[in-house]
Amino acid sequence: MSAERTPAEPEVMEPTFWRKNGWAARVIKNEEDDGWAVEIRKQGISEPVLISPWVMGRDKKNPKPFDAAAFATFVKTASEVLDRSARQRDQALTRKLSIAWEGRWYEVRLEIVADEYEPHALLSAIDDAGTTVAKYQVPVNFKFTRDIANEWVRGGFGEP
Repeated sequence: MSAERTPAEPEVMEPTFWRKNGWAARVIKNEEDDGWAVEIRKQGISEPVLISPWVMGRDKKNPKPFDAAAFATFVKTASEVLDRSARQRDQALTRKLSIAWEGRWYEVRLEIVADEYEPHALLSAIDDAGTTVAKYQVPVNFKFTRDIANEWVRGGFGEP
């Protein structure tokens, strides 16, 4: 099955709307006050990644026009928001324990695979050299405790 790619949208660089490299920034009316805000979107994501206050222009009434530096700053900030969100999601789906046995350290991991049709988890052990010594698919509700991880390592990493 091949991944479908969304064709790149044409670049736009207008005073209140920029679109470039899959990112779009639009000045919008700030719902909270009389000012302005910038809504940052990434192509392929339905919700805005970031909404941030935006400054008034010289007339103190209309928004200041975008420039390359402002657009780059917003894209960098929005990218960091997406990265942080992905790390948090990954951390929420992975549990790790360090287990020592016979003079070696093992990192035992339980990684939840949130598949829509077949949710499951992967139980794995990585030795202190970084080699995966065992990996098994287990039920998503697999009980993962220090005692169970210790037992698994001491038992030679057999199928749980």
